[in-house]
Amino acid sequence: MRIAVFGAGSVGGYFGGRLAQAGEEVIFIARNQNLRAMQANGLRVDSIKGNFLIKPVKATDDPYQVKQVDFVLIGVRAWQVPEIAPMILPMVGKETGVIFLGNGVEAPVQLIPVLGAEHVLGGLCRISVFLAGPGHIRHAGIEPFIAFGELDRNLSPRVENLQQSFERAGVKVNVPDDIWAAIWEKFVFIASISGVGAVTRAPAGVIRRVPETRQMLENAVEEVVNLARARNIDLPEDIHVKTMGFIDGMMPGVIASMQRDIVEGRPSELEAQSGAVVHMGIESGVPTPIHTFIYGSLLPQELKARGELSY
Repeated sequence: MRIAVFGAGSVGGYFGGRLAQAGEEVIFIARNQNLRAMQANGLRVDSIKGNFLIKPVKATDDPYQVKQVDFVLIGVRAWQVPEIAPMILPMVGKETGVIFLGNGVEAPVQLIPVLGAEHVLGGLCRISVFLAGPGHIRHAGIEPFIAFGELDRNLSPRVENLQQSFERAGVKVNVPDDIWAAIWEKFVFIASISGVGAVTRAPAGVIRRVPETRQMLENAVEEVVNLARARNIDLPEDIHVKTMGFIDGMMPGVIASMQRDIVEGRPSELEAQSGAVVHMGIESGVPTPIHTFIYGSLLPQELKARGELSY
């Protein structure tokens, strides 16, 4: 298969790297120092699942050079999706599937008007990974997992083919019966742990161990679950227990990407996570006091990071 990875940062680089390692033709869309490092030295991944190096690596900053592919995997931050959607068009052929692997629940809806509903699939991943340097990715925790599926819930040949590719790459992969429910199931987890982590500046092990922050986290989880059910998302009955169990099983030092961006003063996914919970809660008439507090507390710093506020 020919697979383009748009955004060869931590998430895109890891999963694209595993596919390339398994023999798939993977072309990375990158930029600046990251692109130059990959072209010169290859893509290096240090992982708890085994280190590897892809060299030479196919990488460019020009989607027109890539031409049509079987799949485009999007690895950018959620807030970048509307900006990069038109850039994907040169790589989209009649049967091309496009999958956003990042956080949040809004990306498919943002992609459809630009790319067409027939090309957009739902997707998600779980991994704790970050850029250690240009062309260098470090996988620090969480068993790498990826899930995707057609938004109409049909099992298509292209989905089966991509599933087999990830299986050959040794990545845990799933094609859920309801990809929307799977996306929201992850959102329950990531919006809650990211928000609580960002406002407390504490890693997962501390948040879950201190009774007060654990209660805050459990309340944040409950708010997103209530929101999902108000929006007719079919979440498992035991989603609260399942989510907290997953958090309890994480390595204690794990820090969510949104939290890391906020701590380091970069633009983050605050709007796509905590902000989305707050805004959708207002639309659906669902109270979200914990996420409202988190969003309001972090918004000034977010605006500063984006150059919209000075202090």
